[in-house]
Amino acid sequence: MDQSVRDIPLFRNFTDEELAVLQGQADDLTLQPGDVLFNEGDPPQGLYVLVDGAIEITKMIGGQETVLANHGPGVFVGEISLLTGAPHTATGRVTMPSRVLRYNADQFDSLKGSPIIQLMLSTMAERLRTTEMMVQQQEKLSGLGKIAAGLAHELNNPASASLRASKQLAPKIAELQREVLNLARLDLSDEQMEYLNEFQQQLTERASKFVILDSLEQSDREEAMIAWLEERGISESWEIAPALVSAGVEMEEIESLAEHVGEENLEPALHWLESMMSVLGLLRMIDSSSSRIVDLIQAVKSYSYMDQSPIQEVDIHEGLESTLTMLGHKLKNIEVRREYDRSLPRITVFGSELNQVWTNLIDNAVDAMNGQGTLVVRTKREGDRIQVEIQDNGPGIPPEVQTRIFEPFFTTKPVGKGTGLGLDITRRMVADNQRGRTG
Repeated sequence: MDQSVRDIPLFRNFTDEELAVLQGQADDLTLQPGDVLFNEGDPPQGLYVLVDGAIEITKMIGGQETVLANHGPGVFVGEISLLTGAPHTATGRVTMPSRVLRYNADQFDSLKGSPIIQLMLSTMAERLRTTEMMVQQQEKLSGLGKIAAGLAHELNNPASASLRASKQLAPKIAELQREVLNLARLDLSDEQMEYLNEFQQQLTERASKFVILDSLEQSDREEAMIAWLEERGISESWEIAPALVSAGVEMEEIESLAEHVGEENLEPALHWLESMMSVLGLLRMIDSSSSRIVDLIQAVKSYSYMDQSPIQEVDIHEGLESTLTMLGHKLKNIEVRREYDRSLPRITVFGSELNQVWTNLIDNAVDAMNGQGTLVVRTKREGDRIQVEIQDNGPGIPPEVQTRIFEPFFTTKPVGKGTGLGLDITRRMVADNQRGRTG
């Protein structure tokens, strides 16, 4: 009897005769680095017993291939799929010249009356626990990575806008100072100066409230104003018109301005107004961008319950809103409908963990809709409990697999798109830690 086979724990208690029969039932394979025993998602391929060499077990988590284990001689793999009939939850690949005994499904059936099965079951249970712990950790890290990437994207937009505006502000302020000096050289009466100042104050107030026009109407108004200004020989009319139109200035008001300050003073007056509107616009952009950054940082603190104890008394809606903010980058093409019962009381829970539940559910809903559709977030009272529903208008879960959605490693997503642990983790968080129910 081959001594290397005798050394394998799986076969240790068999006599030479029994071992000869077992070895004779297997396919004795010689494999090279890179050879694949089974791929994640494949139907059961067989039981593989590694006599010599090495096998690497990997799984796609968060779009990346993650190494779960590296096995040496004496280890067997593939038993979980054979015993459960489920697809392989990982990929097995040879990493060095190896010798493998393979038992296909029929050959495996002949082993079921032997002590091998008991050893396999205990090994399988331990592997499931170990794999689940590793995948859960990777799932959490992957989820954190997605949120971090999304947050970086969300922060980048206002930060970039604020940076652009701040760089443009200094030259615009210098330009405004020049226009003020040019205006001071004009021979304007007190009444004309008063009219000009009132005109500027009205523009300042209106600019902060003016409803943004659609691109076609904005363009039409700008073209009409540019034509009017060019008829009067006003220089840089292409720069003046957009600023005034964006502030809500009508042609009649420009004509009235010309009448009050005089045609000969109109150009310096318009350049002064344009510079003033540009500076105010840049300041508003910086203010808006800074406010957005502050809101995002506040959402992070709310989402993670930073600087707070693990258990807090929370408003369920605040957690839902901070989660929606954190996932904002994934909701760009999704209509979010909020159906909140604002009369719900505050509850004492693990706040950060509960937000992870909302993240898993909303993330699943977005995936189900392929990033486009309608997401409904609903809260209501049901007896002495609070009920939270996350609903999407995706294709739904096939009825034949609905009873399996909370099984560890079961997923309806393509291979590599899901670990099959998101809903299992969610169920455990809700049922075990939050004393709630899933359904």
